[in-house]
Amino acid sequence: MYTKQQLLEMDIEIKNLFALEHTRAAAMFEGLKYPWDALDHIGEIIMKIGASLPEDEFDHPAENIWIAKDAKVFPTAYIAGPCIIDHGTEVRHCAFIRGSALVGRDCVVGNSVELKNVILFDNVQTPHYNYVGDSILGYKAHMGAGSITSNVKSDRSSVTVKVGEAVLETGRRKFGAMIGDQAEIGCNTVLNPGTIVGRASTVYPVSSVRGTVPAYAIYKGEEEVVYKMKSIPKI
Repeated sequence: MYTKQQLLEMDIEIKNLFALEHTRAAAMFEGLKYPWDALDHIGEIIMKIGASLPEDEFDHPAENIWIAKDAKVFPTAYIAGPCIIDHGTEVRHCAFIRGSALVGRDCVVGNSVELKNVILFDNVQTPHYNYVGDSILGYKAHMGAGSITSNVKSDRSSVTVKVGEAVLETGRRKFGAMIGDQAEIGCNTVLNPGTIVGRASTVYPVSSVRGTVPAYAIYKGEEEVVYKMKSIPKI
């Protein structure tokens, strides 16, 4: 039997957060245990992947930008490279993609959403007024309207990850959140620097989250976290 602390430590590992078959960036995670160690390499992997994308499937409107021909990008959206917008994705009115953004298949980047140094796995939805920076969102993750990742501490010190009783040093000054596959983030929630939301978990609206939310849990507040189920659903 695992202890609660051991289970939390397992929840934040790449293999337990993300289904890597649902991103073109799977190779970026090879040899890594924790996902935040991949943040420095997002721009690099985008340029490597972009150079190999088929020209009959992707437009190349500017240097280091690749957009699938069947993606829908509103004319008011701003996109800076390096960036990939994959098949079936919709980038809506006044979206602001600042660069180093790999947006997977069938995603939604909504009105006035800002992305910077991120990976969105397939079927991710950031539909309304979200800021996502220095973060990774897993397959079918969803951010409610107005929810954001805060990626810099107020004192500008290095971001740590609190996992139960343990504190992990990341060595990063900028680090938003790692959001597991099928996680739901409620409206107007702030995910503070270094937050990890486990696979298939739900965060209540208007929450301020710091540290680790376990997999398959409901976060109602720092002192009130309940589990949805004992069995692991199929992703």
